[in-house]
Amino acid sequence: MGKALRWVLSLVLLIGTVATAGAATAADRSADQQTATDTVDTNDTTDIKDRILAIPGMSLIQEKPYDGYRYFVLNYTQPVDHRRPSKGTFQQRITLLHKDTSRPTVFFTSGYNVSTNPSRSEPTRIVDGNQVSLEYRFFTPSRPQPADWSKLDIWQAATDQHRVFTALKKIYSKNWLATGGSKGGMTATYYERFYPRDMDGVVAYVAPNGVVNGDNSAYDRFFETVGTEECRDKLTAVQREALIRRVPLKKKYQEWAEAEGATFDTIGSFDKAYEAVVLDYAWGFWQYGRLDDCDSIPPATASDDVIYDSVDAISGFSAPTDQSLATYTPYYYQAGTQLGWPTIKQPKLAELSRYGYQPPRSFVPKEIPMKFDPRVMPDVDNWVRHHANRMLFVYGQNDPWGSKQFRLGHGARDSYVYVAPGANHGANVAGLVPEQQAKATARILEWAGVAPAAVQKDETRAKPLAKFDAELDKQKLDRRNTLRP
Repeated sequence: MGKALRWVLSLVLLIGTVATAGAATAADRSADQQTATDTVDTNDTTDIKDRILAIPGMSLIQEKPYDGYRYFVLNYTQPVDHRRPSKGTFQQRITLLHKDTSRPTVFFTSGYNVSTNPSRSEPTRIVDGNQVSLEYRFFTPSRPQPADWSKLDIWQAATDQHRVFTALKKIYSKNWLATGGSKGGMTATYYERFYPRDMDGVVAYVAPNGVVNGDNSAYDRFFETVGTEECRDKLTAVQREALIRRVPLKKKYQEWAEAEGATFDTIGSFDKAYEAVVLDYAWGFWQYGRLDDCDSIPPATASDDVIYDSVDAISGFSAPTDQSLATYTPYYYQAGTQLGWPTIKQPKLAELSRYGYQPPRSFVPKEIPMKFDPRVMPDVDNWVRHHANRMLFVYGQNDPWGSKQFRLGHGARDSYVYVAPGANHGANVAGLVPEQQAKATARILEWAGVAPAAVQKDETRAKPLAKFDAELDKQKLDRRNTLRP
């Protein structure tokens, strides 16, 4: 994926005409599941592809072979506006990693584009199940034409997911879990908030919770204490040098941009683009780096080439180009209308900075109207605190996005928030301390309805049901995608 600019997600949900969804009890979930199961012909011997393509609105793009699975890339017809379905449709891309209809199914969302190559999320491996992956609306090619950007909000996206689940539940009748990392973890959480009876459990990884947009004190505290003072000082020193040497380093940047044909119309100026990347250097380092990586940070006395290359390797000078931003326009639009965004002080850079942290408006074409709604994130936060049921949140200790976590309050049931020590934005269940790792794995197995008898008696015996597959299970992280979650 291309490099993109980081923004906090204080997504203020479009609540207007949407009634607040109540929390589903465990009995509600079981009853709903039984109802769906009763409609399934468990003796159906029709080929799985034919069964899937018999769903109204479902069409095949491609089937790819993978040992032990069937893998399909599909399109599904969705209303542009779920409140007014007669006002047009669009094709939303889906992938399906099919193992067996007798296995549980994991509903994975990245919050961005969907990969069309087979992969397996951690919960899918844990439960040895099927995996449905959904491309987020308005990420191309899953974008209505013409694009009415007012229809890009978290309720519309959650309803996309609800329709896909409803259609596929008739075939995959066993338990379902929702999961995703970063914006995908947020997406899974929002889906649960609006449709709490759909899933049997939610595993949300490194999902920021920007309850109050503009309150960045948690981020400021993070950058004052993360890692070691020596490491923090080294990162700041590189940023200072990059700003002090703005003229010669911008010349290198300009040469690169001309060679690549990169333009900067959306952000407004070449100088703003340069500074945006430099200011994101420390955030980018901690998002995907580790404390051991501090040794690779160059000294302030390093040459222009070394300073430039270090900033490029961590922040990515291609991030604020029109070409890169175009891929992530839906994200910046949501950040500026519902999710919110982080602004950190960086006092040691203040006298050298001309623009400071720039808002999402700077990264969205001016012809697309944006207005921030501050009601959405507090609604989601309140719902999670008081109604979370079978939800697991996993964060990384050294991930800046984890500075604002989802919290559990009175009313939350069978739900957990765990932090992986020393982990970054790639934190997962496998990185938790042993006791929490076993607990989390056991709960995922239980929610999926596949916990072995031994695990039901002793959670410490919990482990993934599927063997590790180097291709399916490898973690795909782009260190330079740091200006977004």
